[in-house]
Amino acid sequence: MRSILFTASTYSHIINFHLPYIKEFKRQGFRVDVACGGAKMEIPYADYVYHVPFEKSMTSPQNIKAIVELRKIILTNKYVLVSCHTSLASFFTRLAVMGIKNRPIVANTAHGYLFNELETHKKNLILSSAEKFVAPVTDLLMTMNEWDTDYAKKHKLSKCVSYIKGMGLDSKKLVTHKQSENIKKELGIGEDKFVLIYAAEFSKRKSQHVLIDALTRLPEDIVLILAGQGDLLEQCKQYAYSLGLAHRIYFVGQVKMSLYYPIADLAVSSSKSEGLPFNIMEAMYNGLPIVASKIKGHTDLLEKTGAGLLYNYGDFETCAEQILRIYNNKALKIQLGEHAKKVIEPYLLENVLPDVMNEYKKLLPDIRVVEYI
Repeated sequence: MRSILFTASTYSHIINFHLPYIKEFKRQGFRVDVACGGAKMEIPYADYVYHVPFEKSMTSPQNIKAIVELRKIILTNKYVLVSCHTSLASFFTRLAVMGIKNRPIVANTAHGYLFNELETHKKNLILSSAEKFVAPVTDLLMTMNEWDTDYAKKHKLSKCVSYIKGMGLDSKKLVTHKQSENIKKELGIGEDKFVLIYAAEFSKRKSQHVLIDALTRLPEDIVLILAGQGDLLEQCKQYAYSLGLAHRIYFVGQVKMSLYYPIADLAVSSSKSEGLPFNIMEAMYNGLPIVASKIKGHTDLLEKTGAGLLYNYGDFETCAEQILRIYNNKALKIQLGEHAKKVIEPYLLENVLPDVMNEYKKLLPDIRVVEYI
């Protein structure tokens, strides 16, 4: 039986984005293993899961250990295909592949390069140089936004660069739940409130402080739901309290977002960098208007389609102004929400999965491209 290896920095990434693909490869008769790090979780459909000690810092000694372990795993199992995901894990996986005689075919999916026009020259140089170094063993590169696609083609980051519409938004997970009716009551949000929502890890890159600052420029009846966990969660809570906004911001933790989108009026994002953001796509599927930072990924989904309003990253005053445009114009709110729902249809899993499998077929011609059921 031929074997495939999926790699990613965390178990949660595999679970959130790649189970349909692992399931499809299994259905077609492949053995599928997974190598990932972070908090251990059960990964359905995987034949075997290897825990690899990836660390966020590229220079961490643990990552050297990860390379050694990955190389051993790849040599032992003689995979026909290695499918790499997340910036850190994909880089170290490809380092592990380099120099192997009769190496496996390597496909890398760029879920959003961390180098871009908003980062420092030093950071961009380090990260882009890393990608160029492992380009010779990258047989297929799948990118998710225009900026990454153009950059990858210009700098020849793979033998074959293909644009895909993300990994596919699973609409089955976003069916509106009846329990949503009780969420507002449980949170103590009055029916007269205008609700903003942002689902993201609390990190420097996601920049929740921009939204907190924007709230200082908005009327009292506008409230903000911040969903997620992360290293900067407590810092954000303290910042909100220091500005006297604690009563207008709801930190709800890691929650099932399908319960929360139905109670929101508007989805927002303050992120500094994205690939093709699932949180925005989910909100669009739920028919919410969007106000988001003008960065790659956001521009692909919103600016080029006219499905949302943008502001320059970090500009909380313009962010507030864009929110007010929708708050003060019910017709615009409805128009943007309805348009967003139409725009997102090509990004649904049933449309994307066959396209992605077709990309893998370029590497393994006997792969069958079938409709997602």
